[in-house]
This record gives sequence, C-alpha cells and structure tokens, in this order.
Amino acid sequence: MARRSPAPDLARSIYLLWGHHPGPGRSGLTVPAIVAAGIEIADVDGLDALSMRKVADRLGVGAMSLYGHVPGKDDLTALMVDAVHAELYDQDVTAATRVGDWRAAMRFVAERNWALYQRHPWLLEIRSSRPTLGPHVSRKYEVELRPLDGIGLSDIEMDAALTLVLSHVDSTARAHRKVSRTRTESGMTDAQWWAVVAPVLDQVMTDDDLIVSARVGGAVGAEFDAAQHPEHALTFGLDVILDGIQARITPG
Repeated sequence: MARRSPAPDLARSIYLLWGHHPGPGRSGLTVPAIVAAGIEIADVDGLDALSMRKVADRLGVGAMSLYGHVPGKDDLTALMVDAVHAELYDQDVTAATRVGDWRAAMRFVAERNWALYQRHPWLLEIRSSRPTLGPHVSRKYEVELRPLDGIGLSDIEMDAALTLVLSHVDSTARAHRKVSRTRTESGMTDAQWWAVVAPVLDQVMTDDDLIVSARVGGAVGAEFDAAQHPEHALTFGLDVILDGIQARITPG
C-alpha cells in the first residue's frame, strides 16, 4: 500500500496556524482556548505530559470535542509554539532595531529568547528541526533579522549569523535546564555539591597529565561554586559570536 502524502496535513496545519479556525461550537470552545490550556499544562508538566485528553479535562469538555478544532497533538504543539513566540516583542517589528546598534540588538534578541525558554522550558523539548511557520514565529524572524540588514552581510550570511546566535541561546538554555533539574533531583545546591567534591578532587587528581584541566576546573569551581555556569557561557559565547561577525564585516 502506498504511503499517504503528508502534504495535505501540512497545508492544513499552516492554515490553522494562520487563523483559519472553525467557529466556536455549542460549548463555546475555540482554538485559542485550547492552545492556552495546552500551554498551561506544558509549562507545569512538560511537553511529554501534554495530551488532548488532559487539555479537554482542563477545559471541562469531552476529548472528542477538541478534534473539530485542533486535529491532534502535533497541530496543538505547533499552535502553542507560535502562540508563546508572540510574547517576545509585542508584535513590534522594530523592537530590536530600537535598542541600539546591531550588537546591542543581538544581545537584546538573545536575552529575550533566553527568557522565553525560562518561562516555557518545554520549547526545548521540540524535536522537529523544521520551524513552525506561523504568524508569530514569522514575525520573530523579521524582528531579529532587521538589525543585521545593511551591516555588510549577504542575505545568506544574515540568516546564518542569526542562526548562530539563536543556537547558542538554545544550547546554553538546555545546559541551564539540566543544571536546574540536577539541583532539584539531587537535593543539593551547586555550592553544596562543590564543597563536597572540591577537596576530594584535590586529593585524587595528582596525575601530572591533568595539570591544565585541574587548574582550569578549579578556577571555574572557585568562581561559580559549580562545574559550569550557563549564564556566564551565554554572555561569553555571545560576545565571541558578535566579535566574529564584527570581524567579518570590518574591512582589513
């Protein structure tokens, strides 16, 4: 049997993202209400815990009543992703360009995306590498590209530079989440963990082949009372990325 083409489902999803919604049923159920309930559940319990049944229970309706508005969890997740991205810039396409030069704008972009991950950590659980092409995600792309327009990058380089910044934010946000989970699951703060680990390492790490790693690891531990500090990595890495872009567009 030939596999059914995903094209119709993809087209339906795009229409749904861009506001082609069925009207409210007798219960008054709407797509925005379903999306809001999904976000509330995912914010607390994570994306894996989200289900159409849980959304229906939260809204006080039967699960089957949801499917006339949102065909399934994949569509719901796409709608949720697009909805939370509306929080970034309040629909203002000039938001990033108004904060200063392009470097200040990219820091602004990084800070806003970092904060979004802290409010909605389930965004880090999205497995698809393809973007959710809804109106708010599309507007986000516009906002974040504008500061790079006209600074000396080609269109392809503008996209790559923005991708580099956002990928760095994504990776450090993931590290931050792991650190937070470890603190919760272990019942120890980073400082408490380091207070136990550091003196033992001083005793056991006597191999001369580890001299540089021992020195650097010790310096990091002394500075942050932890083995890593994602917030510092975010700031340092962003500076390096921006310096690299600056070097690329500066003649000579």
